[in-house]
Amino acid sequence: MIGQVVDTNSAWMAQELNRIGVWMHHRVAIGDVKEEIVRALEEEGKRSHIVLITGGLGPTADDITKPVLNEYFGGKLVVNEEALERVKAIFKRINMPEIAMLERNLKQAEVPDVCTVIQNAKGTAPGMWFEKDGKVFVSMPGVPFEMKGMMTDYVLPHLQQQFTMPHIGHRTLLTAGIGESALAERIKDFEAALPDHFKLAYLPNFGMVRLRLTANGAVATQIEQELDIQFSALQAIIPDVTVVNEDIPMEELIGRLLLQKNATLATAESCTGGYIAHLLTSIAGSSDYFNGSVVSYSNRVKQEVLHVNKETLDTVGAVSEDTVKQMVTQVRQLLHTDYAIAVSGIMGPGGGTPDKPVGLVWIAVANAKQVVTKQFNFRFDRMRNIQLTATNALNLLRLLIVDNQS
Repeated sequence: MIGQVVDTNSAWMAQELNRIGVWMHHRVAIGDVKEEIVRALEEEGKRSHIVLITGGLGPTADDITKPVLNEYFGGKLVVNEEALERVKAIFKRINMPEIAMLERNLKQAEVPDVCTVIQNAKGTAPGMWFEKDGKVFVSMPGVPFEMKGMMTDYVLPHLQQQFTMPHIGHRTLLTAGIGESALAERIKDFEAALPDHFKLAYLPNFGMVRLRLTANGAVATQIEQELDIQFSALQAIIPDVTVVNEDIPMEELIGRLLLQKNATLATAESCTGGYIAHLLTSIAGSSDYFNGSVVSYSNRVKQEVLHVNKETLDTVGAVSEDTVKQMVTQVRQLLHTDYAIAVSGIMGPGGGTPDKPVGLVWIAVANAKQVVTKQFNFRFDRMRNIQLTATNALNLLRLLIVDNQS
């Protein structure tokens, strides 16, 4: 509730529910207070067919979800033998003798006798499936990988059996080089003419805008055909700002382009501190095209490893076009790659000057024949400036690769 733990469960659940035809239209965070939990159960049970709950099933005093649910649904706590054996097996597997098990650990095997127990293959707290007035309430652990196991193995399949779901289809287009307002103006006639069962969402992030086209209906084949037609029409309006017509991150697109060319990449990073390399290597199989990175955070590393001229650093400084040109050329040669990226900037919150304010970034991309540079002036906090630098560096590389394909 105070932001110390970030809720990633609801975002993952929303995506998985959407795939089977369930719209998630409300999300609420509740503290460990009985009255607030009961109030949320009442309110959400009135507005939704399905209420999914995560968290509060642990062995400590603040984990009150189970007793509150037991009381709310009028049950009695009983020991579920299968859950008990799972708890014991986990302690045995991690080499903790049974004598070390506390009473509070054993009590995790207790469940209300009015629920269907969902066994936890990855932890000690079982899930619980309740039904009331035709509505389904499911309580699961807050630990993400435990919740995901229950959702995948039990909850999603049983929801599909219990409810008749519509088909929900999506198409996503990633754009760059145009703001959200200007983009909306260009496609306003297209958006106005969409059928009632279509929705167009604008999802801006890091200087780019994703357009998500969604349609729903009873017949999957019909919805998918309609989506194809409308999506083609949308792409025809904005080909000049389209990056990719799939819902994939920029780093995955870069990987595909490099694999298509059987080409390799290296990065020389100052202000991003290796963040671009992190994004690239987050994609499975990136070792096929990404050779490595030099995190040249200090001027000494720029000089001694990347051989940036001392005179350049003394005269125009590390955050300059001349410096990133030398960085990108040297790292490409040093790591023997076909392409390279170099970045240098001032991320903040301090370090800026009137001539070089916080948010000033120089980016260079190169291949054997060409070096392309671009200056950016970002205006956000440190982390967002780093993310914007990385995304724009990858996009500048994309343009270089695509230009060399034509």
